[in-house]
Amino acid sequence: MPRTARVVLPNYPHHVVQRGHNRQVVFAHDDDYRRYLRDLRELKGTFGVKVYAYCLMTNHVHLLLAPGESVTALGQLMKALAARATRYRNRLEGRTGTLWESRYKSSVVQTDAYLLACGRYIELNPVRAQMVADPADFIWSSYRSRVGLESNSWLDADPCFESLGDSHSQRCERYEAFVRQAVSAEETCLIRDALQRGQLTGNNQFVEQVERIAGLRIERRGRGRPPVCDR
Repeated sequence: MPRTARVVLPNYPHHVVQRGHNRQVVFAHDDDYRRYLRDLRELKGTFGVKVYAYCLMTNHVHLLLAPGESVTALGQLMKALAARATRYRNRLEGRTGTLWESRYKSSVVQTDAYLLACGRYIELNPVRAQMVADPADFIWSSYRSRVGLESNSWLDADPCFESLGDSHSQRCERYEAFVRQAVSAEETCLIRDALQRGQLTGNNQFVEQVERIAGLRIERRGRGRPPVCDR
């Protein structure tokens, strides 16, 4: 079966996930996490991609990225990040072969309706995985920076985050309150399903808008009740 064409749009946010090959561990030590974040900081500037949110899990990464005018920038960034991490681990362990799955997953995100929710979904990954009870206890995500617990000079503020208040402290406080709200199973499933199927994270009006922009017919998620999924 041929692969579904990946939809990448300039200046739109994209939810991206890349997993370790056969779900193998890709971050075994603190230095692995630190190196990946240093590379992300450097390469986002190289390719002109904004980073709105991130979460580095043991065997995969979640990123909320917005390429500029170049639609190839997103793929170039992900390829460069994967290559650097693979070379580092192979050299460290005296091994050869791939570290990551050959193809990352991505979903274009509707800014006004789903951008904040997608960032929340990403930063709550360690809570859903029962690694921590509070997202602030997980140091390898953007959450601590986005609620003002630590400084991160290279993380970009998305337009929805910027609209939360008139000052940085107010935006941080309101975003923290947003993350701590109860999250519906429907929202979690919609974001996860869109990413896994390569669909759009948005409503039908957004799908029609993207179809016009991209000149593509885009598969739409089925009607009816949302599927039951793991939290």
